[in-house]
Amino acid sequence: MSTIRVFDPAMCCSTGICGPAIDPQLARFAADLDWLKGQGVSVERFNLSQQPGAFAEDAAVKAALESGGAASLPVVEVDGEVKSSGRYPSRDTLATWADIGVVAPAPEGAKASGCC
Repeated sequence: MSTIRVFDPAMCCSTGICGPAIDPQLARFAADLDWLKGQGVSVERFNLSQQPGAFAEDAAVKAALESGGAASLPVVEVDGEVKSSGRYPSRDTLATWADIGVVAPAPEGAKASGCC
């Protein structure tokens, strides 16, 4: 199975889905990552404010930050290859990258495990 690594911008917690005003895009993406885990995909997620060392240790992520700054985040890698930068991909896109077949859409208003 594939390994997906997500390098998020600085957020208040590991998923960014906490507090009184949750960004629906972050909630959808967190639900999509939970779905991938349920399909057997290895998912790792790094938050710039909590794990800056992971960003410095990954040459591709470090290069993206040096050339595009914070606007290049999130960076999504699949099996060590950068697949996207500066946006959160859809569930369909993630499934394609992870070589998973037909996918069910994220339910509207999906809640993902997060923090807070």
